[in-house]
Amino acid sequence: MRGAAPTAMSEKALIAMSGGVDSSVAALLTKARGLECLGVTMKLYDSGEMGEGGGKTCCALADVEDARSVAFRLGIPYYVFNDTEEFRTQVMDRFVSAYESGETPNPCIDCNRYMKFDRLFRRALELGCRYMATGHYARIGEERGRYLLKKARDESKDQTYFLYTMTQEQLGHTLFPLGELTKGEVRALAEAQGFYNARKPDSQDICFVPDGDYGAFLERWRGKESREGDILDRSGRVIGRHRGAARYTLGQRKGLGLAVGRPVYVCGKDMEKNTVTVGPEEELYERELYAGEMNWIAGEAPAGPLRVGAKVRSCQREQGATVFPEGDGGVRVLFDEPQRAITPGQAVVFYAGDVVVGGGEIKR
Repeated sequence: MRGAAPTAMSEKALIAMSGGVDSSVAALLTKARGLECLGVTMKLYDSGEMGEGGGKTCCALADVEDARSVAFRLGIPYYVFNDTEEFRTQVMDRFVSAYESGETPNPCIDCNRYMKFDRLFRRALELGCRYMATGHYARIGEERGRYLLKKARDESKDQTYFLYTMTQEQLGHTLFPLGELTKGEVRALAEAQGFYNARKPDSQDICFVPDGDYGAFLERWRGKESREGDILDRSGRVIGRHRGAARYTLGQRKGLGLAVGRPVYVCGKDMEKNTVTVGPEEELYERELYAGEMNWIAGEAPAGPLRVGAKVRSCQREQGATVFPEGDGGVRVLFDEPQRAITPGQAVVFYAGDVVVGGGEIKR
């Protein structure tokens, strides 16, 4: 938890409640700190329209009832805000546009950036709340008058990769009550309170693509089928056909429909020519990337080269790297060792020990 614990009952906190066990325990712990709490669920999409089914997602209709049940048990007011249009514009449209331009987007980062810590955060302040609390596994500290975004104590659950866009203002008005806890401890607290969702599975899929079929979602969204094209080897020879270049991502091996006598992986795409290029796994490794749309947690970009631990995907351990600021506000990142499948559209996030320095979107 961040800083000194607030205690005055006049201080209010808005709890972002998804219906899962994490945000439910976040509400429990925030109320236990003596804050006046209200629970809020953001209705982000029409689950019927998206084909809600067997996936383990968040934000489904059943999740609203789970969140309402927890709020009732805690005796706190509960509201549902309809944010479907904003979510469509800020997350879903971005998701589709990125895939169509050959990138692999990360909608969870966009949801945090534009929905939870922008739209909902501003609503919290408008409602007179000093804090917004969420169920993220992360911590907030303070040093020399600046707020720090820090990894969760349980690094296996740490979610700071998805939070690198947070600003000083947001960190100053945010609570992460689960930052010092393990997932097991969170579930135990939920069970002790009799929460119906204490053993509810974690969300794993993108909420608006519950079956995981991104290609089919893109076709539904645009109302047209993907255009087939050629699969090329590294020499440019046609060795197969693809079902739409947007369906493939760097490093992909499965689902290529090729029989070439050896394992091959997606090594590149040309969206204008509608081709997918495959090759051996060693072709996927690179030491350098360029990132833009940077956010530096302290508010200022480094003046010169900076040594960091860097991650190009959420499940990766930090890799030694040097960040070189560029004149256009972006950065060039040089890794100590080659990295597999550095993917445009994903994020690169920088760490100094357990502190998040900042991050940006991989462009090339």
